[in-house]
Amino acid sequence: MKRHDGRRPNQLRKIKVTKNYMKNAEGSCLIEFGETKVICTASVEEGVPPFLKGTGKGWVTAEYGMLPRSCTSRIRREKTSGRTEEIQRLVGRSLRSVVNMDKLGERTIRIDCDVLQGDGGTRTASITGGFIALADAILWMNQKKMIDTVPIRDFVAAISVGVSNGVNVLDLDYIEDSKADVDMNVVMVGRGEFVEVQGTGEGGTFSETQMKALLGLARRGIGELLDLQKKNLPKLKLKS
Repeated sequence: MKRHDGRRPNQLRKIKVTKNYMKNAEGSCLIEFGETKVICTASVEEGVPPFLKGTGKGWVTAEYGMLPRSCTSRIRREKTSGRTEEIQRLVGRSLRSVVNMDKLGERTIRIDCDVLQGDGGTRTASITGGFIALADAILWMNQKKMIDTVPIRDFVAAISVGVSNGVNVLDLDYIEDSKADVDMNVVMVGRGEFVEVQGTGEGGTFSETQMKALLGLARRGIGELLDLQKKNLPKLKLKS
């Protein structure tokens, strides 16, 4: 089966990463999942949230937003919404899962994910691109001797999978996502373990067999994204 855009069911959209997209940020990239385009920037700030003061530990957090004409109709500028809160917490959790906070000192790395254009998969693009920006910021900190090690334990990336017209498909765009019978977002680390799985039966229920098949499809897609991250982060060497 070919999808409406000509892709095979197990095929990602064209993924493109443009590094150092924002010259003033400690780490940044523009990541494109087809027509979805997100700028991810990492800013290193002195200080941590109150609950970490005096512990010597650092913090990684994320903010997410969509520009007014990132979609087909204008989105009102707003500080936060329920969806925005959910996505930025997901991005933050995902990125924290692969960083040793004890080695950052009392500093915060803030990842900003700004959607220039949305066509499905903005949260998965934010996580995948957010990791690249985060890694570059940590490498920058190490180069500046702010930290004496690179406290990244693993790579992390995310992708969407779902059931569209009765077929399991990878990396849904907006047309597929808006009509999907099952919609799932999967976050995984390089060693193959899950950070988070968000799955919903939009048009009904789904079986354990279907879920396992979708997770297998997600694993395949995330493997390709991890390879892309490694290509864009040649200086990032993880300790075994």
